[in-house]
Amino acid sequence: MTFSIGIVGAGQFSGQFARLFRAHPGVRDVYVTDLLPERAERLAADEGLAGTFPGYEAMLESRAVDAVAIFTQRWTHGPLVLQGLGAGKHVYSAVPMAISAQEIADIIDAVRATGLTYMMGETSQYNPATVHARNKIAEGAFGRLFHAEGDYVHDMDLGFYDAYRYSGGEDWKATASYPPLLYPTHSVGGVLGAWRTHAVSVSAIGVVDERGDGVFDRSVSRFDNDVSNATALFEVAGGGSFRTNEFRRVGYPSHIRESRFRFFGTEASMEQLATVALWQDRTGVADISELLQPKPTTSPDDPSLQHVAPKLRAAFTSGSAPVHDRARLPRAYDHEGSHHFLADDFVTAVNSRTLPSVNAWVAARYTLPGIVAHDSARQGGVRLQIPDFGDAPGR
Repeated sequence: MTFSIGIVGAGQFSGQFARLFRAHPGVRDVYVTDLLPERAERLAADEGLAGTFPGYEAMLESRAVDAVAIFTQRWTHGPLVLQGLGAGKHVYSAVPMAISAQEIADIIDAVRATGLTYMMGETSQYNPATVHARNKIAEGAFGRLFHAEGDYVHDMDLGFYDAYRYSGGEDWKATASYPPLLYPTHSVGGVLGAWRTHAVSVSAIGVVDERGDGVFDRSVSRFDNDVSNATALFEVAGGGSFRTNEFRRVGYPSHIRESRFRFFGTEASMEQLATVALWQDRTGVADISELLQPKPTTSPDDPSLQHVAPKLRAAFTSGSAPVHDRARLPRAYDHEGSHHFLADDFVTAVNSRTLPSVNAWVAARYTLPGIVAHDSARQGGVRLQIPDFGDAPGR
C-alpha cells in the first residue's frame, strides 16, 4: 500500500524530507508547493519530485495528494494543519505543533473527528540520549526517576541569522524575535520522549536581550518579544520535576550538540554535555559517549545543502548512533540522515492506520508546556497550571 504526499514549503529544511519521502517504499509520489514558485520548482527538479502546485489550496483540492507535510514558518503550523485535516489529508507537521492552547485543542478535535493521521516531527524523539534513557527507564535502571533536564542551546550567531533572512524576507528581524519558549519541543520532547509522564505546572523566567540590533526588540517583533534566553521548571504528574533551557544568546558550540539531556533517578543518573555523556550510579561512572554519538552520512558540502547556512548543516547531516535500532527502517534508508525514523513513523502510520510515535496527543504534551511557560515568564515567573488532553485513544 502506498500514498502520495505534498510538501508545503520549499525552504532550507524541507529538502531533506522530500528526499526521505521519495525514497520510502510506502510513498508513491511527492509534490511540492511554496509561496515562492521558483523555490518549489527548484526543489522538484533537484529531487526528481512528481510536480509542483501553485499554492496550498490547489494542493488540498487535488485528488492526486493523500497527505501533506508542512515545513512553513513555525507560527503558521496550526492553521495549515487544520486546513489539511479539513480537506481530508493526513498531516505531517514540523515543530512546533501550534502556538496556542486553542489551536492544539482544535487539532486534537479534528484528528478525533476525521480519523486521519497527524504527526509532529520532533527530532528529539530519536535523539540518541532520549532513546538510551527511554530504554534504561523501561529496564528500571534509574530506579524511581524524579528529575530530568533538557536544553536546546543554539546561539543566534550560529546560523539562525542566515536562516531567518532566507525565510523572512525584508522584515526578517520581526520574525527572528520568535519567543524561545514557543519553540519548546526539542527540549521538552527530549525529556518526555523518554520519561512517560506529562507536565502539570510551570514557572519560567526570561532574560531580556541586550544585543541592540533590532532582533528581540519589542518595537520590531511581531510577537512583542524581547527575550532571547529562557528557563522553565515543570512539575510532572506522579511526582517529580524537569527543567528546560531555551537559549539563543549563549557562548556554546551548538554545532557540536544543540540538544542535550540529563536524567536523575534513585538508583542511577545520566548526564550529557557537548562532547561527553556519562552513566553514573553509586559504584562509579561509565563513559557512554560513543554509544550516543551519531555518525554523519552526508558531507556538509553535499550539493543538496547549498541553500543551508554552513553553521546549520550539522543538524542536517548527522546519521544514526549505535543506540539506534536501524533494523526497522526500509533498506532504501541505509545511507540517509537523521530524520529517517520520523519519516518512517509517519509513512508506516498512514499505511497501517496506526498511531505514529508523536501523534496529536503526544505532540500536545511536547508543545503546550512551552506555551504556558511563555505566559509564566511574561508574568514574572508566576506558577501556572498546564492543561492536559490525555492519552491517545487506545493508549
